[in-house]
Amino acid sequence: MTVVQAIAFATAPVGVSRRTQALRLSAIRCFARWAHAADPTVEVPPPRLLPARPTRTAPYIYTNAEIAALLDAAARLRPAIRAATYHTLIALMATTGIRTGEAVGLDIADLDRQAGTLTVTGKYGKTRKLPLHPTAAAALVRYLDLRNEVLPAAACPALLISTRGNRLCPSVVHPTFRQLGAETGLRARSGACWPRLHDLRHTFAVSTMLDAYTSGADPAAVLPLLATWLGHCEPSDTYWYLTGTAELLAAATDRLTRSHSDQQEQP
Repeated sequence: MTVVQAIAFATAPVGVSRRTQALRLSAIRCFARWAHAADPTVEVPPPRLLPARPTRTAPYIYTNAEIAALLDAAARLRPAIRAATYHTLIALMATTGIRTGEAVGLDIADLDRQAGTLTVTGKYGKTRKLPLHPTAAAALVRYLDLRNEVLPAAACPALLISTRGNRLCPSVVHPTFRQLGAETGLRARSGACWPRLHDLRHTFAVSTMLDAYTSGADPAAVLPLLATWLGHCEPSDTYWYLTGTAELLAAATDRLTRSHSDQQEQP
């Protein structure tokens, strides 16, 4: 195998992006490195031979008015249990920043009514306990009471259930959310930025850091707490969720300006 053959393989598909070509060549590099150990005549393509910038869907940062409109639209769904479920799902994700998979994976036992906490199981089976705002805890209790009244499903341990009394399925959740977004008039802001359910998590992260700047708190101290809350191993993972919104950049600039002014005033 030669480098020329590897490039020919990577660029063979017609109409694919440069990133797809780079990923195909990366796969060949992994195999070539292994094969080269047994056969030195196998050529290993050098890294970044087909450079491609990583692509990322730009997060859609929701305004408070847009979240309220989504909740109103969810409340109009029918039957009543479907409306209550999606209203609760959207509100819970907006107020806690948990992932979609974490939300649909919640069980009734994960809610501690007395302590007002929610045990969330994240990636790789890691769990974390989130203290809920009293209004959020009360809303979950009201949902469970309504669920037991409208659609008793004692056999289903899931916290959020479908109209059939089963755990919510992501393949149904996402189309339903897109339907709610269309009803409320949400539109894509660009070809790489459109409203997604997961973007409620991005919005939570941005709002938390914006509050840290505007309230006078120390953003450097808030970031590790936010990372732990979101279930990240390292604060650096949380930077992925922080989008430079106009408000966040303005708050950071204002803090930097005030800090510079304070230093100049010191004797």
